[in-house]
Amino acid sequence: MKGFPLRRLKVIMVSAAVMLLTSSCATLSPSGVGRVREYVLESDGLPSAFDGYRVAFISDIHYPSLFTQRRLVRLVEHLKDSSPDLLLLGGDYVTHNDSIDALFTALGSVGTSFGCYAVLGNHEHRNGDAIAASMQRHGIVLLADETVELQRDTSSIYIHGVRDSFAVDSLALPGVPDGCFLILLAHTPDYAERSSTDADIVFSGHTHGGQVSLFGLWTPVKNTAFGNSFLRGRNMTSSGAVVITTSGVGTSRRKVRFCVPSEIVFVTLKRRAR
Repeated sequence: MKGFPLRRLKVIMVSAAVMLLTSSCATLSPSGVGRVREYVLESDGLPSAFDGYRVAFISDIHYPSLFTQRRLVRLVEHLKDSSPDLLLLGGDYVTHNDSIDALFTALGSVGTSFGCYAVLGNHEHRNGDAIAASMQRHGIVLLADETVELQRDTSSIYIHGVRDSFAVDSLALPGVPDGCFLILLAHTPDYAERSSTDADIVFSGHTHGGQVSLFGLWTPVKNTAFGNSFLRGRNMTSSGAVVITTSGVGTSRRKVRFCVPSEIVFVTLKRRAR
């Protein structure tokens, strides 16, 4: 019995070390990030032609930070191996301008069947033009208060990208038919609540999931005006829109993650049986 407290202390120390390792950008992860999050969204408004449609989403890359060139290679390989139908990018892309073309050369090589669409984040106020030019060179479509129609067989779904999700509080979507299945791409999840959007699903980042959390119980920096409501994961606005907030890929300000792993997100769309 005398040795029990010591053994217990060792167990606690080992557990803490493992948690610290797995809560950061996992060095040995085949995907290049700490975890891969999978969601399923069922909707009776989804056209049957898009049943099983798979969307990959990454945001807040801040390349390079803890997210290094080695991890970028692994991330791109994982995206290619996963064969999503569509790739979405949620903003906040680089920490240095000389990394812009390297990042979008890599992301542009993923080659999904329905392409890659992106919005800008708050970190792009200083280099948005250079990022937009690089995206165009590498086949990535930047959406700035624009909507695109994706067609499969004779059916369609729509994607709308918000130019500045911090400054705009209303959502006007000219040309989008009533009752269509709508994907909204906005850098901050707060936009979904403020705009009272009726999108079927909203993809956002910006919060980094807090980046640092005390075992998921307390997060000192949230980067959202709505507390834990849209901090990370799958949530719902008061108007009924599903919001997927990713914890992001890279790090900003402090290059540390604790209990908030870096991540990429996959969402499978399913038509709900009536």
